[in-house]
Amino acid sequence: MVLICGVEEAGRGPAIGPMVMCGLVVKEEDIPKLVSLGVKDSKLLTPRTRERLFNEIIKIAKRHKIVKLSPKEIDVIVDGPKSSNLNWLEAVTSADLINALKPDKAILDCPSPNLGAYKKYVLKLLDNKDIKLVVSHKADLKYPVVSAASIIAKVTRDKEIEKLKKKVGMDFGSGYPSDPNTRHFLELHLDKCPDIVRHSWMTVKKLKSKKKQSSLGQY
Repeated sequence: MVLICGVEEAGRGPAIGPMVMCGLVVKEEDIPKLVSLGVKDSKLLTPRTRERLFNEIIKIAKRHKIVKLSPKEIDVIVDGPKSSNLNWLEAVTSADLINALKPDKAILDCPSPNLGAYKKYVLKLLDNKDIKLVVSHKADLKYPVVSAASIIAKVTRDKEIEKLKKKVGMDFGSGYPSDPNTRHFLELHLDKCPDIVRHSWMTVKKLKSKKKQSSLGQY
């Protein structure tokens, strides 16, 4: 029995909320079951379809693991004293997921333009040096097990976003900087809800700088 793990993230780009990563393990012989479900890149599916597929995928999976990376954790990596970038965080988290799930083969959607360097870095972090590791761009479009992981990650993040909206008592939209509702929320309520925001994002930095200049201009 060959166990194959797909690893994918959801919420890499938003200014609000966590980035969620999922490692999903299936038996190689069960991959056709994922195909028959109609799994694909989560961004190509409606929320209702993702919700329906979520439970079906979990039934097929041998095991899975979800990691939620908070805005604060992301800020520490991007803007902290040992500042790095999201690619590094994604690589480390991917390795952690693979080490925990112990598959025979793992497939990653690579965020870096340099596939070889990214693969080499992840391999250094893996307990099992003999694992077959596939690192690919657009893996969520090419490999059903990665598509399935992307759906689990996306549904999980969407639920986290709904929890945050209830927590702050406001609808801030998708959390993406390109969303007018998100930008409006950040412009008006950034100081009131600092914990849910990624302060290392350029959109947020510009807003904070603009507010600071406006405040100084009053004196």
